[in-house]
Amino acid sequence: MDEKQPAFTVTDRRKFTAEGELKPEQQDRPAETSARVITMPAPKQDPAPAPETLSEPQTGPTAQESAEQHAAYQKSTREIDHMLRQANPDLDAPQEVTFEHVIQSIYLSALVAMGAGTEPGQKARIDILGARQSIDMLAVLEQKTQGNLTEKELRLLQNALFDLRMMYVEITNAISKSAQQPPPGRK
Repeated sequence: MDEKQPAFTVTDRRKFTAEGELKPEQQDRPAETSARVITMPAPKQDPAPAPETLSEPQTGPTAQESAEQHAAYQKSTREIDHMLRQANPDLDAPQEVTFEHVIQSIYLSALVAMGAGTEPGQKARIDILGARQSIDMLAVLEQKTQGNLTEKELRLLQNALFDLRMMYVEITNAISKSAQQPPPGRK
């Protein structure tokens, strides 16, 4: 009876449905007893490679390994989606990830890095290097997908790059100006 312990446990402690309503099981229970525990099997692990193989150049997975991993990923995704629908019957089906989602995600990362989303009354925290990296990622996508995008995807990517580059230039110009001005009280 040597049973292996699961690699990790997922606990659903959400107290509200997707619409923001208190879940029925939450209304009369203390928080400690209302968590739903889902145990996932441990991932298959390969033995550690011999030390002499560590210095050899690594190759990618074979086509069969990739196909098996993709199938396992799809199976896990279906299982998680099924568990989420059981816990939240009125939850909409997750949207398929598209190229537009990738662009929007990187675009939002750049905006946040340039201080967007700062609470009113707070000083914006700007990560100019993070913003530049996000903009550069979009530029790489533009270059590497040349000729493979729909008109809508291309327009979205070009507009995102234009907007972000303009904001970046404005911020860097402001930073440059403030660096050239003497501190208050000094002349």
